[in-house]
Amino acid sequence: MSATDMPMAMDTELMQDTMMAMNAASMAATMCSASDMRMGGEMATCAAMCSNTAMLADTGMRMMMRPMGMDAEAMRTMLMACVAMGTACAAECRKHADMDESCRYCAMACDEMVAKCQAMTESMSA
Repeated sequence: MSATDMPMAMDTELMQDTMMAMNAASMAATMCSASDMRMGGEMATCAAMCSNTAMLADTGMRMMMRPMGMDAEAMRTMLMACVAMGTACAAECRKHADMDESCRYCAMACDEMVAKCQAMTESMSA
């Protein structure tokens, strides 16, 4: 689909980068959640936050994969939700980064997703 076919103006290269960052965050958060569950109850908050991040990032990515069905306000809201959840998840994972490599990777992937979602939001025009 060309940029001229889209219902709103979007930077298609940034859109691709954002989808890739969302996908990476979803995968890293899924792996982190699974790792957290092996560690027991003290990692319950991290596991739950990672699960929520994975689902939200995946949903945001899937919304971007269907640009003809995009609504500018809905997409901005989804991107802001990914920023909020990614920021919270990265902060939680950083608390455990020294004891679990999955947490360290998840925090980095969430930080990248947050940066791309913020850039995408700033670049959007209705």
